[in-house]
Amino acid sequence: MENNYAVIMAGGVGSRFWPLSTEEKPKQFLDVLGIGKTLIQMTFERLLKIAPSEQIYILTNEKYVDLIKKQLPAISADQILTEPMRKNTAPCITYAAAKIHQLNSNAAMIVAPSDHVIIKEERFASLVERGLEEARENGSIVTLGIKPTRPDTGYGYIQFSDDEDVVAGQVKKVKQFMEKPNKSLAEIFLKSGNYFWNSGIFIWKTRTILDAIAKFKPLLFEQFCSNPAVFYTPAEYAFIADAFQKCEDVSIDYAVLENAKNVSVVLSDFDWSDLGTWNSLYDYKEPNLDANVIFSNDKVQVIDSKDCLINIEAGYEAIVQGLNNHIVVLSNGKLLILDKDNEQNLKKYLQA
Repeated sequence: MENNYAVIMAGGVGSRFWPLSTEEKPKQFLDVLGIGKTLIQMTFERLLKIAPSEQIYILTNEKYVDLIKKQLPAISADQILTEPMRKNTAPCITYAAAKIHQLNSNAAMIVAPSDHVIIKEERFASLVERGLEEARENGSIVTLGIKPTRPDTGYGYIQFSDDEDVVAGQVKKVKQFMEKPNKSLAEIFLKSGNYFWNSGIFIWKTRTILDAIAKFKPLLFEQFCSNPAVFYTPAEYAFIADAFQKCEDVSIDYAVLENAKNVSVVLSDFDWSDLGTWNSLYDYKEPNLDANVIFSNDKVQVIDSKDCLINIEAGYEAIVQGLNNHIVVLSNGKLLILDKDNEQNLKKYLQA
């Protein structure tokens, strides 16, 4: 693991998990599953199978530094990379790759979101190792694709070459990345067999991704890589603050992955959930006999209700009667009652 590094992306606000997730304390810092560990703590422990703790970095917003220090005490200040403002994933990944490359020019890195749940962690680690092999041996930009189990409209998809049997562990050349589809298109993807969910987990050598950014986004490369000697010095903060102030707001998918020709996908079969929405939490947990998933105390009564997710904060009493296919959440003094089929509109409702 000498040259293995991991980067956890933990700067999002998790608005689709409102009202449990807030700007002050987003879902990655919450014990969403009720198991005594937050999502970022689970992610950190999982990545220890890939890289030693001193080679795991956290990308986050400045306001969450204290939360990270409290929840991940093994992390040093140099391992917390802060964004003074949110500019999407390409700038912060460029920052992380440049900083790690300055320390170790032979580094390979995995970039992983902080809010995923992965049950088969040993299988996950073995597939990441397969991705690292591909990245090192062939100079590939690698992503992990998850075999879809349903025509989900909440995930992006990866189309890959299907010249042979589709078997987990294989590495395939990516044909194209597809945005979140509508229901009918998702059903076509599921039936075709050569579309997997885009996990948002990436693997590459630092040199490979920096070369790609230099090729496709030269100004972004210049802004973050023009003076690598500042990394791990007191001058780093001002240099990075200036870079974020000037840089483009762009995702790594749009900046690099959709343009590069050397993109591969590792076909993956570990149990995976992107806990981005309440529906994904419903799918993760085992429902009761009425198909309800309930995170509440014994002072909550659920009557004549089916296919619901109910999360009532401790200290409150509630009666939920006659609801079908709804999300009911009471947290932080805020109440959400939402038809599960309308969950993709939650951001729009919050903005209104």
